Amino acid sequence: MAAANAGMLLILFGLASISPILKANIHDFDEVWQKRAENARRHALEAYHPNPDEVVSSFNKQVHMMFENGNSTRRYLRGRPYTGRCAATNPIDQCWRCDRNWANNRKRLADCAQGFGRGTIGGKNGPFYVVTNPADDDLVNPKPGTLRHAVIQERPLWITFAHDMVIRLSEELLITSDKTIDARGSNVQIYNGAQITMQFVKNIIIHGLHIRKTKAGKGGMIRDSVSHYGFRSSSDGDGISMFGASHIWIDHVSMSGCQDGLIDAVMGSTAITVSNSHFTHQDHVMLLGASDSHPQDSIMQVTVAFNHFGKQLVQRMPRVRFGFAHVVNNDYTHWLMYAIGGSQHPTILSQGNRFLASNSHHSKEVTKRDSSPQSVWKTWNWRSEMDLMMNGAFFVESGSDVRNVNRQDVIPAKPGKFASQMTRFSGALNCYVNKPC
Repeated sequence: MAAANAGMLLILFGLASISPILKANIHDFDEVWQKRAENARRHALEAYHPNPDEVVSSFNKQVHMMFENGNSTRRYLRGRPYTGRCAATNPIDQCWRCDRNWANNRKRLADCAQGFGRGTIGGKNGPFYVVTNPADDDLVNPKPGTLRHAVIQERPLWITFAHDMVIRLSEELLITSDKTIDARGSNVQIYNGAQITMQFVKNIIIHGLHIRKTKAGKGGMIRDSVSHYGFRSSSDGDGISMFGASHIWIDHVSMSGCQDGLIDAVMGSTAITVSNSHFTHQDHVMLLGASDSHPQDSIMQVTVAFNHFGKQLVQRMPRVRFGFAHVVNNDYTHWLMYAIGGSQHPTILSQGNRFLASNSHHSKEVTKRDSSPQSVWKTWNWRSEMDLMMNGAFFVESGSDVRNVNRQDVIPAKPGKFASQMTRFSGALNCYVNKPC
C-alpha cells in the first residue's frame, strides 16, 4: 500500500510540475531554477512519510515521556510571571531551554525538531555567520554582514545576530538550503518590508524572529544565491512563504499584521513543523496548499504544535488542501470566522488543543469546509481527539479514523486542558547569556 501511495504521489507530482509552478514569482525560469525545482521535487518525495501515523505516534510519545519524567507544567499559567528554574513546558523546549550555557551550545537546537519536520538540522554542519548590519539596500550585491548576504551563501551556515536590530527587507529575502536563522539573545524584528521566501530549498530552521507588517514586494533583480540572480515578479506580502520546500522548522517566532498571510506552505512543500509560535492581529494566518488545482500538495505533511493563536485572528489556523496536518496541543483563544478549514479532501488530526470561542454566536464552529457539499466532505478524515471546547466551541468531524494502526500501539496527545500551559512561552523569547532561556 505504501509503495502504491508513493507511486500515485509521484505521478501527481510529476504532472503538477508542468502547471503554473513555473511562474512562482520567477520571471525567467532559467536552467538554474529548473534544476532547483527538479532537486526540490526529489527531496520532497524523499521527505514524504508513507505512514504519517508513525510520526504522530512518535510526537505524542515525546510529550508523554516529558510528563512521566516529572517535568509537570501545572504551575506555568499564562499571564503569571515565571519564577522557576527551567521554563520548558513541552518536549521541544525541554530539549534545549534548560541549558544555562545555551549561547555556547546553540547548535543543540538542531537536535530538537519534532513532528513532520524532525530531522531538520539547518546549518548545524556549517560555521557561524554573525549578522552585524541591518541594512538591505543592495539586492544584487548584498553587503557582507547583512542578513541577505548570509542567506545566499551556498553552504551550511548557522546565522546569529550581533545585537538587537530592525530589518526592513527591500524585497523578498530568498534563503538557500541548509541554513539556521537563530535570533536568540537579540531582539530581531523583520518589520514593514518584504517577506521571507524559501523556494525549492531544503533543511532550514527559523527561530526567534519577530515578523510584523510585511508587505507585497514590487520585484526586480534579486540575488538568490552567490552564483545566481535574476528578475523576480512581485511577492505576496506573506510573513514566511514556503514554495516547493522540504524539511523546514519554524520555532518560537512572533508574527502579526502581514499584508497577505503569516505563513504559507504551497506547491508540494512537506516535512514541516511550526511550533512554539505566537500569532496575533491577522486575517489569513496559515495556508497549507494554495489552490484546489495544485494536486502536488497531496505530498504535504505538516505538524502545527504548541502554538498560541491569540488576539484578533480571523481564519486559517490552518487552512489545508490535499495534505496531512497534525494540529496538536495548540491554544486557540480567538477566531472571528473559523479556526481550522480546508478543501480538496485533506486529512486533519486535531489533538489536545484548547478552543476558546468568542462570544459571537456566528463563530462557535472550529471547522469550515470550502467548495464542497456535505455529501462530498463527509468522507474527508477530520478528527478531533481530546480537544477542549470552551464557550460553545464545537468541531464538526467527518470521515473515519485517521490512522490504520492498532489503537493500542498509538500514544495519544496530552488532553486539551494542558494546551495553555504547554504554550505558555510561545513566540520569540527573551534569552540571556548564562541563564536558561
